[in-house]
Amino acid sequence: MRSILLVDNDRLGRETLAVMLRKEIGCPVLEADSPEEALESLDGQEISLLISDLFAPKDLGVELVKAVLRKNPEVVSVVMLPAGNREAVVKTLQAGALFYLNKPTDLDEAIIVTARSLEHYDLLVHKEKRGPKIRKTEGFHGIIGQSSAMQTLFNIIERVAEDGESTVLIQGESGTGKEMVAKAVHAFSPRAGKNFVPLNCAAIPDDLLESELFGYVKGAFTGANQSKQGRIQYAEGGTLFLDEIGDMKPALQAKLLRVLQEKEFEPVGGLKPVRADVRIVAATHRNLEDSVKKGLFREDLYYRLSVVPLQIPPLRERKEDIALLIEKFMQVYNRGRKRALAGFTGEALAALQNYAWPGNVRELENLVQRLAILHAEGLVSTADLPEKYRAGFDGVAPEVVSAPVLSSNPVRSAAPAAQIPVREADAPSTDGEVEALENQADFNTLVSDFEDRLILQALTRTGGNKKEAAELLNLKRTTLLEKIKKKQLDSFLARVGRNKD
Repeated sequence: MRSILLVDNDRLGRETLAVMLRKEIGCPVLEADSPEEALESLDGQEISLLISDLFAPKDLGVELVKAVLRKNPEVVSVVMLPAGNREAVVKTLQAGALFYLNKPTDLDEAIIVTARSLEHYDLLVHKEKRGPKIRKTEGFHGIIGQSSAMQTLFNIIERVAEDGESTVLIQGESGTGKEMVAKAVHAFSPRAGKNFVPLNCAAIPDDLLESELFGYVKGAFTGANQSKQGRIQYAEGGTLFLDEIGDMKPALQAKLLRVLQEKEFEPVGGLKPVRADVRIVAATHRNLEDSVKKGLFREDLYYRLSVVPLQIPPLRERKEDIALLIEKFMQVYNRGRKRALAGFTGEALAALQNYAWPGNVRELENLVQRLAILHAEGLVSTADLPEKYRAGFDGVAPEVVSAPVLSSNPVRSAAPAAQIPVREADAPSTDGEVEALENQADFNTLVSDFEDRLILQALTRTGGNKKEAAELLNLKRTTLLEKIKKKQLDSFLARVGRNKD
């Protein structure tokens, strides 16, 4: 997944551009207000595109381009320059920047330049001869996670992927993404050019599982009118993924053990062994050590399978990844919808981080899909969540929550409030927010203040027209009027001389 780092000390301009890029380009945009902060944010992060201000007169943006390219030559750089400064253009391009933008920035031009820069980045990555690069900060091959637990898992997968022979045992609760991990192991291994063949051992009846796995020869049993190739043969040269292997019966476990030990098998009804060049990746939500003690799983097979054990952490142990996963799922389920899900408030996110998630990532994905269908307007608040996600939540946010989750959905729909550019004088300043957090300000107060700013920004953008402001915020007009009255924001409209229905 591609990402952008946007560096500019003009907070309002930076936030406006960041929101537009998230909406139109559809990828994460990180923000920094100085080259120093940008370099700090790159520790443990990898980006695809750098967009930086020049930071005249010292031209620190040029030095930032050089520093980023030293860390990763694949990163494409764009520098925002004062219009007509030919000397700065030459200096920027000599430093390694691919494009430049004139400042003040035209948003349409910025979107076009960004899209072309990312296309160039894709070409660079595809031409890379060292093999696929695993971007651990964003996950890889569809696996999302920035928590330390996931970083550890990614590091192990990276090492396992280099070896195409050793068996792998993936353990984790239902819904954690065991098949996605298996696919990642295959995709980044020397066997990537061959088949990845999945087989769910719990989904096939015991009397059919053997023939499904090993295949059968003609006449092996009644109805076997012709020979059939099994999953092992179909995976020849590639990877066989045996999901829920803990449900496999002992008799079949013995035959699988032979495949691992002798690299051969016999189809059902066959007399001649067939060679098997296949890597086996197994997965289970069960504790196989307990199953071995109970005599339900062969001890020798267990040790053969667990040459490289991978443990996927449950979602409740990596709650800092919830916001990132929500962002990803919103992009998926907003696609093609006229009324896109705008995002989640900070309090709603805190409630979700307080929940235990027995269904793990799959349950979170189902929730976002459900809300994308049923919740058509505005941000998702705590009250909009199903009861079980609110139960036991006292309104106090865990430490991992810092801001509402807003959609980076590329679908063109009514813009969420965070996408509304305003003049700095038109809305309350956010400069005191960090200080307020340090002084342990009430979380609900901070959320309310943030909501005030969004409403004022919308009203400023529409010249005080409440109907148009409601459309920008993706709210009903009556809901907006209610909030204006409750928050006593009419005084702001009177002060600037703007109050239209």
